[in-house]
Amino acid sequence: MAGWLALGAGALAGGALLVGAFIAWFVDVPRRVVATVMAFGSGVLISALAFDLVAEAAELGGFWPAMMGFIAGAVVYVGANLLLDRADARNRRGAGESPGTGTGIAVGALLDGIPETAVLGLSMVAGGQVSIPVLVAIVISNLPEGLASTAELKASGRGARYVFLLWTGIAAACALSSFGGFVLLEDVSVGVTAFVTAIAAGAILAMICDTMIPEAFRDAKAFTGLIATLGFFVSFGVHQLS
Repeated sequence: MAGWLALGAGALAGGALLVGAFIAWFVDVPRRVVATVMAFGSGVLISALAFDLVAEAAELGGFWPAMMGFIAGAVVYVGANLLLDRADARNRRGAGESPGTGTGIAVGALLDGIPETAVLGLSMVAGGQVSIPVLVAIVISNLPEGLASTAELKASGRGARYVFLLWTGIAAACALSSFGGFVLLEDVSVGVTAFVTAIAAGAILAMICDTMIPEAFRDAKAFTGLIATLGFFVSFGVHQLS
């Protein structure tokens, strides 16, 4: 039963990408609206990783295992992105451009989504239930990614079949990632659980700084920080009340 719950939580989180894709395909969403949601999602994710991932990892495994995992997650994520940039799989960061199309977007979404949804399964290993603040944070952050990326794909001439098969596959990968996070680590020591949880947290923070905040600032401008702060406020409220 718990395994199915982990699978369902991952499907819900990854499904937000697909929902964003549907909205962008049939509705002309203003870029400023997408940027606002992305900035809000950044604040939500920062709160969730601080209070629900890093703090929990440190409590379970101690300071050093948690911090080593946290740094390792950031290094792995940034390293993977540098490899993508070198291969021109998507546009180089800091160039003021949108993410690339096709394979680059798919790989980028997987890089973001797999560590995020793996945490959902890990949260069940540690606490016996899905972390609601983390789930809410991932859903909010995935929606604008599906919106923005699909708008780019549509503008480049990709067909509906390609776009929706692409995002359905990524959503399925997110569901399997959450399931794997629970099943593969169900019987490991608390130290290993803490380390892997912190890896995901480090990767998520690197993703926020590398992708979400720069993309949000491009259109939300000076309001980005305020919107992100409101997202942090809401996520922390969910954490306190759940």
